[in-house]
Amino acid sequence: MREIDIVLKENFTLDFRELSTSMYLTDSYVNHSLEINVTTNDLIYTNQFEDEAFFVFLVVLKCIIMLFIITAAIFGNLLVIVSVMRHRKLRVITNYFVVSLALADMLVAIWAMCFNFSVEITNGEWLFGYFMCDVWNSLDVYFSSASILHLCCISVDRYYAIVQPLDYPLIMTTGRLGVMLAVVWCSPALVSFLPIFMGWYTTLEHLEFRRRHPKICSFTVNKVYAVISSSVSFWIPGVIMIFMYYRIYVEADRQERMLYRSKVAALLLDKHLQINGISVGDVMRERQSIQMQPMASSKMKRERKAARTLGIIMSAFLACWLPFFLWYIITALCGEACPSPPPVVAAVFWVGYFNSALNPLIYAYFNRDFRAAFRKTLDSCCRSMCGNIGRRYCAQMHRREHHHSNTSDMHMNNCIKSTSADVLRQPTCSRIEEAIRT
Repeated sequence: MREIDIVLKENFTLDFRELSTSMYLTDSYVNHSLEINVTTNDLIYTNQFEDEAFFVFLVVLKCIIMLFIITAAIFGNLLVIVSVMRHRKLRVITNYFVVSLALADMLVAIWAMCFNFSVEITNGEWLFGYFMCDVWNSLDVYFSSASILHLCCISVDRYYAIVQPLDYPLIMTTGRLGVMLAVVWCSPALVSFLPIFMGWYTTLEHLEFRRRHPKICSFTVNKVYAVISSSVSFWIPGVIMIFMYYRIYVEADRQERMLYRSKVAALLLDKHLQINGISVGDVMRERQSIQMQPMASSKMKRERKAARTLGIIMSAFLACWLPFFLWYIITALCGEACPSPPPVVAAVFWVGYFNSALNPLIYAYFNRDFRAAFRKTLDSCCRSMCGNIGRRYCAQMHRREHHHSNTSDMHMNNCIKSTSADVLRQPTCSRIEEAIRT
């Protein structure tokens, strides 16, 4: 019995130890599992919070960038229009095209960009109805096409101004300018309002989808419209501009080399006439012809600088709109085989829109006349905004300058009237004159 009790006690002790060990392991497992679950939940919550914060940051950043582009496009192009209207020096034929281009860019900002901004901040929801969706798409295509057609006309204008400078006043007349502007503003309607409102631009499936979902305004086009509209709005004018500016560059380089050679030849001729003792009249005539060379040189430099500025404008336009038109033609021809994520679509649209804000910056940086006109216009606007304070300050400064001028005139008259008998007054005059200078 004693052996049996010992065996039972030992078995009971072993079982109790195994049970305690298993309970301990179970508790440890449960606690460890709870710790893992709590840690996992904390990580998930933290990741969700970080994702939401990053998403909010992206939305705010996107809104700031879009609002900056819209504001810069509206006020920058308005500054171009007002500056040309206010300053007579800028009223040349080329700048009339520039003013018309600025008007088109400003309308792009008001109509196309603002509607697109509303779609972006509402996460793709269209708030203005079925009819306004067609209006938005039509205005977007219309003003974008008008912008590049303006640049095409500017390149043609610069071509004749540099390649045929003598015939330029006969070629670019006021009547021809009006015809070109009328064509530029009327022809884009043939690829915007007419096919969009008639439903020719897209497929029947997309029209049915739009009727069922009026809160989605997507611009889905068929292959025929994509090829025709992109060719009229971008590819054909782009090729014309590239060809024109290439010819301008070649001709300007040729004229510069000819001018340099003629200047050297004139200097050699003048030296030859002086050595051989030709009459003074002949020498003076030759020198007058030599003096005319810097005038021609400065005129040609101005033309080249204007052509360079407009070439930079054209390059900026092509760089901004080329990604959009590549995406536009590729997705239209590929169809569903080439899906486009919404961020990519928004990026190519707004990179193209950014061009409307770039042109005034290019004028201000590269063109001295525009830079001076911008400065004067902004100064006038600041003085107008100051109101009565600014007017009182300007009147005070004007009275001070007027009093200063009268004092100086009186002093000079007194000094002039002084004679040798008034020598004692000279120190006083000197002190007054020194005080006026300071």
